[in-house]
Amino acid sequence: MSVHQSCLSRREFVGTTGAHALGAAIASALWHTPVRGQQPAKDAASNDIQKAPPPLNRFSRMMQEYVVGQVRAAEQRRLNIVNALRTKADAEKYVASVRAAIAQCFGPFPPKTPLNPRITGVIERDAYRIEKVLFESRPGFHVSAHLYVPQGRTFPLPGVVGSCGHSANGKAAETYQSFAQGLARLGYVVLIFDPIGQGERVQYPNEEMTSTVGVGVGEHLLAGNQQYLVGEFFGSWRAWDTIRALDFLLTRDEVDARNVGMTGNSGGGTMTTWLCGVDQRWTMAAPACFVTTFRRNVENELPADIEQCPPRVLALGLDHEDFVAALAPKPVIILAKERDYFDVRGTEEAFGRLKTLYRLLGAEANIALHVGPTYHGYSQENREAMYRWFNGVTKVSDAQNEPDLTIEPDEQLSCAPGGQVSSLGSHSIQSFTRQRSHALRKQRTLLPAETLKERVAEFLKLRDRDSPPDYRILRPLPSRGYPKPSALTYAVETDPGVHAIVTRLYDEPHLSRPPRDQPRAVLYVSHRSADVELGDEPLVRDLIAAEPNAGFYACDVRGIGDSQPDTCGVNTFLSPYGSDYFYAAHSIMLDRPYPAQRTHDVLCVLDWLVANDHREVHLVAKGWGAIPATFAALLSDAVVQVTLKNALTSYTVVAEAEHYDWPLSSFLPGVLKHFDLPDCYRALAAKNLKQVEPWEPTYRRNLA
Repeated sequence: MSVHQSCLSRREFVGTTGAHALGAAIASALWHTPVRGQQPAKDAASNDIQKAPPPLNRFSRMMQEYVVGQVRAAEQRRLNIVNALRTKADAEKYVASVRAAIAQCFGPFPPKTPLNPRITGVIERDAYRIEKVLFESRPGFHVSAHLYVPQGRTFPLPGVVGSCGHSANGKAAETYQSFAQGLARLGYVVLIFDPIGQGERVQYPNEEMTSTVGVGVGEHLLAGNQQYLVGEFFGSWRAWDTIRALDFLLTRDEVDARNVGMTGNSGGGTMTTWLCGVDQRWTMAAPACFVTTFRRNVENELPADIEQCPPRVLALGLDHEDFVAALAPKPVIILAKERDYFDVRGTEEAFGRLKTLYRLLGAEANIALHVGPTYHGYSQENREAMYRWFNGVTKVSDAQNEPDLTIEPDEQLSCAPGGQVSSLGSHSIQSFTRQRSHALRKQRTLLPAETLKERVAEFLKLRDRDSPPDYRILRPLPSRGYPKPSALTYAVETDPGVHAIVTRLYDEPHLSRPPRDQPRAVLYVSHRSADVELGDEPLVRDLIAAEPNAGFYACDVRGIGDSQPDTCGVNTFLSPYGSDYFYAAHSIMLDRPYPAQRTHDVLCVLDWLVANDHREVHLVAKGWGAIPATFAALLSDAVVQVTLKNALTSYTVVAEAEHYDWPLSSFLPGVLKHFDLPDCYRALAAKNLKQVEPWEPTYRRNLA
């Protein structure tokens, strides 16, 4: 199954009945090279089928412990600041600082353009009417929404924007109809709209107007991962839809602009939290089933959707609670669940710190926490806590309980013909990414090799390296099926607690450090597993035959092969919400993207080779490994020759593709503002670059 085939959210899937199917319904993607332990191998000396040993994975917890350490360190730096707040002036300064930092995560936003709203139908009910609304948050980018307007009331009334979680039918899901209708019956004008990739806003429709890649998470990851290449963030697009939804709500005469709030659950709780920090027009908010801490999420191995992972958020010293703090001292209630997978311990920690901040601001009564007793979801007890909180702010009603509700069938609620905005010719999100890539391609200039080298080093923000790096010598393992009779593995330390796993092939048994009698080395950077590829990759044998006098090494960079994470569930590595994505997303939040970390690994190994008297290196890489190898080859003077097999042709072709196979762990946010891979390939011509069978965006076609 493809990484981007139809899937359910690991967060929640709210269907037309409103039932929550917790957990992932995501199948693991295919291993892209033959996998030991899964496919039988033929013995070279006979035609008998031999079962090869499973791939080596001796450091499977390495990335989890490293990233947990990085997130804990970021949290502690932040807490040192928060715990030092003593006065109202301190608190006000802190609120201003988090607003500025949030703007760096989410901004800049585009200029506001005409909304071009239209009403496509009206449903009259006893206490309210539902107007079916279409507006454009960006030119040609349609948003489908429902406006709930109370009947028999004196206007203007308080307004609320509702944000949906991961529901297949978006705003029509029972949970989201419930809180919108409940608020309308209590006297609020409510606008609830479909998120991108859900409800009537499927971005990858087939002829039947259903998603080809899976509503919700499937569409979010496919579009959102790709957006990073052009410097966009999917969460910012979601936030902009909400900002424009508020703009539309405020055009209505029925709405009192002095009382406008926002609420939502899960993915909608995420957007409610983010919007507290992004737009200061809200006068109240109620995020549900999201607010905890980044530390709790990473410690609990809990992947999050791409819009829940703002770029640089951890590097900028922010946590979930800071987005709420940005709205202080306005009234906010955090809604949580005792049995939620969003760890309520983190929610309580966040609330405790917010209460201190609000107290310093003289508004302690304006922050509250409600923890419902059940599982993840905007259930009735949490909705009622939200009603009571908003009523306390607006005084529009003194109701304590939810009114009786009438859930409408999906087909009754469609805003667009056929139930999809694509029928109106709405632009898709990937078309905007493609246009942005076109524009960036025209803006980039051909850089001289030395200038490119400086640009790449600066962009990757590479850390200083200890030279030579320390390393471990691992005990040799028998019968791995390598092309030489003996092998020894060295764990080269590239960051505290992180190792590049380097295997050297020998003609005779060797149990110690590398010998220093060969001036030339071949370093092979694996695609998925050096252990597997040493036995299966024809290029390895060709290299050994072509350079018999060179020392031959094969390397797994962090998170690959011998350190492939076994976290986030069983065999999830390439699932859309799997461990490879998990650490790639965290690396972006930490402002140290995975390709930059892996380039650092390759450079450290090159330093190690030089320290062992290999004065020149032929750097070879395959597939995913070709990306960090390309950057390292450009930056290292030790590299005199480069061979890349199955290297990505360019980041541009991925940014402009409708579908692609390359994972987030191969992407550099904003790279196409500065350079592309072909720029590096041109510069590497001076190092005798040889390209073998380059891969396009959908490289699985090459493997079929």
